[in-house]
Amino acid sequence: MKLSGVAATRYFARPEPGRMGLLIFGADAMRVALRRQEVIAAMIGPQGEEEMRLSRIPASDLRKDGAALIDAVKAVGFFPGPRVAFVEDATDTLADTIKAAVDDWREGDAQIVVTAGSLTAKSKLRKIFEGHNNAYAVGIYDDPPSREEIEDTLRKAGLREISGTAMTDLLALAKELDPGDFRQTVEKIALYKFGDATPLAPEDVAACAPSTIEAEVDDVLHIVAEGRSGELGPMMRRLEGQGVQPVALAIQTLRHFRALHAAASDPQGPGAGIARMRPPIFGPRRDRMQRQAQAWGMFRLEDALRQLIETDLTLRSASRAPQMALMERTLMRLAMMARR
Repeated sequence: MKLSGVAATRYFARPEPGRMGLLIFGADAMRVALRRQEVIAAMIGPQGEEEMRLSRIPASDLRKDGAALIDAVKAVGFFPGPRVAFVEDATDTLADTIKAAVDDWREGDAQIVVTAGSLTAKSKLRKIFEGHNNAYAVGIYDDPPSREEIEDTLRKAGLREISGTAMTDLLALAKELDPGDFRQTVEKIALYKFGDATPLAPEDVAACAPSTIEAEVDDVLHIVAEGRSGELGPMMRRLEGQGVQPVALAIQTLRHFRALHAAASDPQGPGAGIARMRPPIFGPRRDRMQRQAQAWGMFRLEDALRQLIETDLTLRSASRAPQMALMERTLMRLAMMARR
Protein backbone atom coordinates (compact mmCIF):
# COMPACT_ATOMS: atom_id res chain seq x y z
CA MET A 1 0.00 0.00 0.00
CA LYS A 2 1.08 3.55 -0.66
CA LEU A 3 1.69 5.88 2.25
CA SER A 4 2.26 9.62 1.99
CA GLY A 5 1.98 12.99 3.70
CA VAL A 6 1.01 13.18 7.36
CA ALA A 7 0.18 9.46 7.46
CA ALA A 8 3.73 8.58 6.42
CA THR A 9 5.23 10.98 8.98
CA ARG A 10 3.17 9.39 11.75
CA TYR A 11 4.09 5.89 10.64
CA PHE A 12 7.82 6.70 10.70
CA ALA A 13 7.44 7.85 14.31
CA ARG A 14 5.15 5.00 15.42
CA PRO A 15 5.37 2.03 13.01
CA GLU A 16 2.82 -0.76 13.29
CA PRO A 17 4.53 -3.88 14.69
CA GLY A 18 2.40 -6.34 12.70
CA ARG A 19 3.39 -5.04 9.26
CA MET A 20 5.47 -7.21 6.96
CA GLY A 21 7.66 -4.42 5.73
CA LEU A 22 8.35 -1.01 4.28
CA LEU A 23 9.93 0.37 1.11
CA ILE A 24 11.41 3.89 1.29
CA PHE A 25 12.55 5.36 -2.01
CA GLY A 26 13.60 8.75 -3.32
CA ALA A 27 16.21 10.65 -5.31
CA ASP A 28 17.65 12.41 -2.23
CA ALA A 29 19.75 9.80 -0.43
CA MET A 30 20.03 11.96 2.71
CA ARG A 31 16.25 12.30 3.09
CA VAL A 32 15.78 8.58 2.56
CA ALA A 33 18.53 7.73 5.08
CA LEU A 34 17.05 10.03 7.75
CA ARG A 35 13.63 8.44 7.39
CA ARG A 36 15.11 4.95 7.42
CA GLN A 37 17.04 5.70 10.61
CA GLU A 38 13.94 7.08 12.26
CA VAL A 39 11.62 4.20 11.41
CA ILE A 40 14.11 1.43 12.25
CA ALA A 41 14.87 3.06 15.61
CA ALA A 42 11.13 3.16 16.30
CA MET A 43 10.72 -0.49 15.25
CA ILE A 44 13.46 -2.06 17.36
CA GLY A 45 14.05 0.54 20.07
CA PRO A 46 17.25 2.30 21.15
CA GLN A 47 18.99 -0.96 22.15
CA GLY A 48 17.91 -2.96 19.11
CA GLU A 49 21.14 -2.72 17.15
CA GLU A 50 23.29 -3.48 20.21
CA GLU A 51 21.15 -6.55 20.85
CA MET A 52 21.72 -7.70 17.26
CA ARG A 53 18.05 -7.40 16.31
CA LEU A 54 18.96 -5.49 13.15
CA SER A 55 20.39 -7.30 10.11
CA ARG A 56 21.96 -4.95 7.53
CA ILE A 57 22.21 -6.35 4.02
CA PRO A 58 23.81 -4.12 1.36
CA ALA A 59 22.36 -4.64 -2.10
CA SER A 60 25.75 -5.84 -3.37
CA ASP A 61 25.81 -8.64 -0.76
CA LEU A 62 22.27 -9.69 -1.61
CA ARG A 63 23.20 -10.03 -5.28
CA LYS A 64 25.96 -12.46 -4.31
CA ASP A 65 23.83 -14.42 -1.83
CA GLY A 66 20.16 -14.47 -2.79
CA ALA A 67 19.18 -16.36 0.37
CA ALA A 68 20.66 -13.74 2.74
CA LEU A 69 17.39 -11.84 3.12
CA ILE A 70 15.22 -14.91 3.79
CA ASP A 71 17.80 -16.14 6.32
CA ALA A 72 17.76 -12.76 8.11
CA VAL A 73 13.96 -12.68 8.15
CA LYS A 74 13.66 -16.18 9.60
CA ALA A 75 16.61 -16.02 12.02
CA VAL A 76 15.79 -16.21 15.74
CA GLY A 77 17.71 -13.66 17.78
CA PHE A 78 19.38 -14.30 21.13
CA PHE A 79 17.64 -11.29 22.66
CA PRO A 80 13.84 -11.00 22.74
CA GLY A 81 12.11 -8.19 20.90
CA PRO A 82 11.15 -7.11 17.38
CA ARG A 83 13.67 -7.64 14.59
CA VAL A 84 14.36 -5.89 11.29
CA ALA A 85 16.04 -7.11 8.11
CA PHE A 86 17.26 -4.03 6.28
CA VAL A 87 18.23 -4.03 2.57
CA GLU A 88 20.15 -0.90 1.60
CA ASP A 89 20.26 0.73 -1.86
CA ALA A 90 18.14 -1.87 -3.61
CA THR A 91 17.25 -1.69 -7.30
CA ASP A 92 14.76 -3.46 -9.53
CA THR A 93 17.40 -6.10 -10.31
CA LEU A 94 16.76 -7.45 -6.79
CA ALA A 95 12.97 -7.46 -7.15
CA ASP A 96 12.65 -11.22 -7.56
CA THR A 97 14.95 -11.91 -4.58
CA ILE A 98 13.05 -9.50 -2.34
CA LYS A 99 9.68 -10.82 -3.55
CA ALA A 100 10.68 -14.34 -2.53
CA ALA A 101 11.35 -13.14 1.02
CA VAL A 102 8.10 -11.14 1.05
CA ASP A 103 6.05 -14.13 -0.11
CA ASP A 104 7.68 -16.37 2.51
CA TRP A 105 7.14 -13.88 5.37
CA ARG A 106 5.04 -15.05 8.32
CA GLU A 107 3.90 -13.36 11.51
CA GLY A 108 6.76 -13.32 14.02
CA ASP A 109 9.43 -12.96 11.33
CA ALA A 110 11.67 -9.90 11.15
CA GLN A 111 10.13 -6.89 9.46
CA ILE A 112 11.63 -6.09 6.06
CA VAL A 113 12.82 -2.53 5.42
CA VAL A 114 14.13 -1.71 1.94
CA THR A 115 15.61 1.59 0.76
CA ALA A 116 16.08 2.56 -2.87
CA GLY A 117 16.83 5.54 -5.05
CA SER A 118 14.37 7.12 -7.44
CA LEU A 119 11.85 4.55 -8.73
CA THR A 120 9.34 4.97 -11.54
CA ALA A 121 5.66 4.11 -11.18
CA LYS A 122 6.33 0.88 -13.13
CA SER A 123 9.13 -0.21 -10.78
CA LYS A 124 8.99 -3.87 -9.76
CA LEU A 125 10.06 -2.99 -6.21
CA ARG A 126 7.25 -0.47 -5.86
CA LYS A 127 4.70 -2.97 -7.15
CA ILE A 128 5.81 -5.55 -4.57
CA PHE A 129 5.18 -3.23 -1.62
CA GLU A 130 2.35 -1.12 -3.02
CA GLY A 131 0.42 -4.21 -4.02
CA HIS A 132 0.89 -5.99 -0.67
CA ASN A 133 -1.95 -5.66 1.83
CA ASN A 134 0.41 -5.79 4.83
CA ALA A 135 3.25 -3.52 3.65
CA TYR A 136 3.83 0.12 2.84
CA ALA A 137 5.73 2.00 0.14
CA VAL A 138 6.73 5.60 0.84
CA GLY A 139 8.21 8.00 -1.72
CA ILE A 140 10.48 10.70 -0.29
CA TYR A 141 10.49 13.83 -2.43
CA ASP A 142 12.13 17.26 -2.26
CA ASP A 143 9.03 18.95 -0.85
CA PRO A 144 9.64 21.22 2.17
CA PRO A 145 8.90 19.51 5.50
CA SER A 146 5.46 20.04 6.95
CA ARG A 147 4.91 21.95 10.18
CA GLU A 148 4.20 18.64 11.93
CA GLU A 149 7.56 17.23 10.80
CA ILE A 150 9.38 20.37 11.95
CA GLU A 151 7.63 20.32 15.34
CA ASP A 152 8.54 16.64 15.70
CA THR A 153 12.21 17.44 15.00
CA LEU A 154 12.13 20.25 17.56
CA ARG A 155 10.43 18.06 20.16
CA LYS A 156 13.04 15.31 19.75
CA ALA A 157 15.77 17.92 20.28
CA GLY A 158 14.09 18.99 23.53
CA LEU A 159 12.86 22.36 22.24
CA ARG A 160 9.29 22.83 23.45
CA GLU A 161 8.99 26.49 24.47
CA ILE A 162 9.16 28.41 21.17
CA SER A 163 7.88 31.91 20.51
CA GLY A 164 5.66 32.48 17.47
CA THR A 165 8.26 34.61 15.70
CA ALA A 166 10.99 32.04 16.29
CA MET A 167 8.73 29.30 14.86
CA THR A 168 8.18 31.43 11.75
CA ASP A 169 11.96 31.71 11.34
CA LEU A 170 12.39 27.95 11.81
CA LEU A 171 9.71 27.19 9.22
CA ALA A 172 11.51 29.43 6.72
CA LEU A 173 14.87 27.87 7.58
CA ALA A 174 13.51 24.34 7.08
CA LYS A 175 12.49 25.27 3.53
CA GLU A 176 15.98 26.51 2.67
CA LEU A 177 18.18 23.80 4.21
CA ASP A 178 18.59 20.14 3.41
CA PRO A 179 16.94 17.90 6.02
CA GLY A 180 20.28 16.83 7.47
CA ASP A 181 21.52 20.41 7.73
CA PHE A 182 18.25 21.52 9.31
CA ARG A 183 18.44 18.74 11.89
CA GLN A 184 22.03 19.70 12.74
CA THR A 185 20.96 23.33 13.09
CA VAL A 186 18.15 22.32 15.47
CA GLU A 187 20.60 20.27 17.54
CA LYS A 188 22.93 23.28 17.63
CA ILE A 189 20.05 25.47 18.84
CA ALA A 190 19.20 22.88 21.51
CA LEU A 191 22.79 22.98 22.80
CA TYR A 192 22.74 26.78 22.66
CA LYS A 193 19.59 26.79 24.83
CA PHE A 194 20.77 24.07 27.23
CA GLY A 195 19.91 25.11 30.77
CA ASP A 196 17.95 28.14 29.55
CA ALA A 197 14.26 27.83 30.42
CA THR A 198 13.15 30.96 28.53
CA PRO A 199 11.21 30.42 25.27
CA LEU A 200 13.23 30.16 22.07
CA ALA A 201 13.49 33.64 20.53
CA PRO A 202 14.35 34.84 17.00
CA GLU A 203 17.73 36.01 18.29
CA ASP A 204 18.55 32.42 19.29
CA VAL A 205 17.66 31.13 15.82
CA ALA A 206 19.72 33.87 14.18
CA ALA A 207 22.72 33.05 16.39
CA CYS A 208 22.73 29.41 15.27
CA ALA A 209 21.45 29.59 11.68
CA PRO A 210 24.01 29.13 8.90
CA SER A 211 25.17 32.50 7.60
CA THR A 212 26.26 33.28 4.06
CA ILE A 213 27.91 36.62 4.89
CA GLU A 214 31.04 37.19 6.97
CA ALA A 215 30.30 39.05 10.19
CA GLU A 216 32.79 41.83 9.39
CA VAL A 217 31.30 42.43 5.94
CA ASP A 218 27.83 42.40 7.48
CA ASP A 219 28.96 45.11 9.90
CA VAL A 220 30.19 47.28 7.02
CA LEU A 221 26.89 46.89 5.16
CA HIS A 222 24.93 48.03 8.21
CA ILE A 223 27.31 50.96 8.79
CA VAL A 224 26.74 52.13 5.21
CA ALA A 225 22.97 51.55 5.15
CA GLU A 226 22.53 53.37 8.48
CA GLY A 227 24.69 56.36 7.51
CA ARG A 228 27.37 55.90 10.18
CA SER A 229 30.11 57.24 7.94
CA GLY A 230 32.51 57.94 10.81
CA GLU A 231 32.82 54.21 11.51
CA LEU A 232 33.45 53.17 7.92
CA GLY A 233 37.19 53.89 7.63
CA PRO A 234 38.38 51.64 10.51
CA MET A 235 36.12 48.79 9.36
CA MET A 236 37.46 49.02 5.81
CA ARG A 237 41.01 48.76 7.15
CA ARG A 238 40.01 45.58 9.03
CA LEU A 239 38.47 44.06 5.91
CA GLU A 240 41.50 44.96 3.82
CA GLY A 241 43.78 43.40 6.45
CA GLN A 242 41.74 40.21 6.36
CA GLY A 243 42.16 39.92 2.60
CA VAL A 244 38.59 40.71 1.54
CA GLN A 245 38.62 41.49 -2.17
CA PRO A 246 36.94 44.70 -3.47
CA VAL A 247 34.91 42.79 -6.09
CA ALA A 248 33.60 40.38 -3.42
CA LEU A 249 32.67 43.35 -1.22
CA ALA A 250 30.90 44.99 -4.17
CA ILE A 251 28.89 41.84 -4.85
CA GLN A 252 27.75 41.52 -1.24
CA THR A 253 26.92 45.23 -0.99
CA LEU A 254 24.84 44.95 -4.16
CA ARG A 255 23.05 41.94 -2.73
CA HIS A 256 22.27 43.82 0.48
CA PHE A 257 20.94 46.93 -1.28
CA ARG A 258 18.93 44.87 -3.76
CA ALA A 259 17.27 43.18 -0.80
CA LEU A 260 16.51 46.60 0.71
CA HIS A 261 15.10 47.77 -2.62
CA ALA A 262 12.89 44.69 -2.95
CA ALA A 263 11.61 45.27 0.58
CA ALA A 264 11.03 49.01 0.06
CA SER A 265 9.14 48.42 -3.22
CA ASP A 266 6.92 45.62 -1.89
CA PRO A 267 3.23 46.64 -2.20
CA GLN A 268 2.53 45.31 1.30
CA GLY A 269 5.37 47.21 2.91
CA PRO A 270 9.03 46.57 3.84
CA GLY A 271 8.08 44.05 6.53
CA ALA A 272 6.33 41.82 4.02
CA GLY A 273 9.17 42.25 1.55
CA ILE A 274 11.79 41.18 4.11
CA ALA A 275 9.65 38.16 5.08
CA ARG A 276 9.71 36.98 1.45
CA MET A 277 13.50 37.05 1.17
CA ARG A 278 15.30 33.86 0.13
CA PRO A 279 17.44 32.77 1.83
CA PRO A 280 15.41 33.92 4.83
CA ILE A 281 16.63 36.69 7.14
CA PHE A 282 16.38 36.06 10.87
CA GLY A 283 16.12 37.81 14.19
CA PRO A 284 17.57 41.29 14.82
CA ARG A 285 19.10 41.42 11.32
CA ARG A 286 15.61 41.15 9.81
CA ASP A 287 14.30 44.04 11.95
CA ARG A 288 17.40 46.07 11.19
CA MET A 289 17.06 45.65 7.42
CA GLN A 290 13.37 46.52 7.63
CA ARG A 291 14.25 49.81 9.32
CA GLN A 292 16.93 50.49 6.71
CA ALA A 293 14.49 49.88 3.83
CA GLN A 294 11.96 52.24 5.40
CA ALA A 295 14.58 54.95 5.96
CA TRP A 296 16.00 54.80 2.43
CA GLY A 297 12.82 54.44 0.40
CA MET A 298 12.53 52.87 -3.03
CA PHE A 299 13.80 55.80 -5.14
CA ARG A 300 16.95 56.54 -3.15
CA LEU A 301 17.74 52.81 -3.15
CA GLU A 302 17.49 52.82 -6.95
CA ASP A 303 20.09 55.60 -7.02
CA ALA A 304 22.30 53.62 -4.63
CA LEU A 305 22.05 50.53 -6.84
CA ARG A 306 23.02 52.58 -9.89
CA GLN A 307 26.19 53.78 -8.13
CA LEU A 308 27.05 50.27 -6.96
CA ILE A 309 26.62 48.80 -10.43
CA GLU A 310 28.87 51.50 -11.93
CA THR A 311 31.51 50.76 -9.29
CA ASP A 312 31.26 47.02 -9.89
CA LEU A 313 31.77 47.52 -13.64
CA THR A 314 34.79 49.74 -12.99
CA LEU A 315 36.33 47.15 -10.66
CA ARG A 316 35.98 44.50 -13.37
CA SER A 317 37.36 46.77 -16.11
CA ALA A 318 40.95 47.56 -17.05
CA SER A 319 40.96 50.66 -14.85
CA ARG A 320 44.17 51.20 -12.88
CA ALA A 321 42.44 53.01 -10.02
CA PRO A 322 43.15 51.43 -6.58
CA GLN A 323 40.23 49.06 -6.25
CA MET A 324 39.73 49.10 -2.48
CA ALA A 325 39.94 52.89 -2.43
CA LEU A 326 37.37 53.03 -5.23
CA MET A 327 35.03 50.73 -3.31
CA GLU A 328 35.52 52.69 -0.09
CA ARG A 329 34.68 55.96 -1.86
CA THR A 330 31.39 54.49 -3.15
CA LEU A 331 30.49 53.17 0.28
CA MET A 332 31.24 56.55 1.84
CA ARG A 333 28.97 58.25 -0.69
CA LEU A 334 26.18 55.82 0.16
CA ALA A 335 26.68 56.39 3.88
CA MET A 336 26.39 60.13 3.34
CA MET A 337 23.24 59.59 1.26
CA ALA A 338 21.67 57.69 4.15
CA ARG A 339 22.11 60.70 6.44
CA ARG A 340 20.17 63.10 4.20
